[in-house]
Amino acid sequence: MSTGESTVGSAGFVRVASLGELEEDTPRRVEVGGVPVSLVRTGGEVFAINDICSHANVSLSEGEVEDCHIECWLHGSSFDLRTGKPDGPPATRPVPVYPVKIEGDGPDAAVLVSTTQES
Repeated sequence: MSTGESTVGSAGFVRVASLGELEEDTPRRVEVGGVPVSLVRTGGEVFAINDICSHANVSLSEGEVEDCHIECWLHGSSFDLRTGKPDGPPATRPVPVYPVKIEGDGPDAAVLVSTTQES
């Protein structure tokens, strides 16, 4: 599935990828209802965080992932993938995080995200 495709699931969740399409510690940008989202598979979990840095208005999915944090490539702000909170300056505002559901098993399992409800 390409980053532009999505199908609506139950309770506002949208299918955005297959689990096998997500590489460990490599962010992937998708859009959910017009909202830019960075999907990150790390430590056996999948996280969805708003893809726009709250400090510099650039794509977080172009940054690096380490220890359940994503770092903005422009000024080095780092955000917790679980909460969206920045670890320190220059960013001072959190970015939204969204609930993720995995339906099915193995690499073909569907990854669903809802941007209508924040985690």
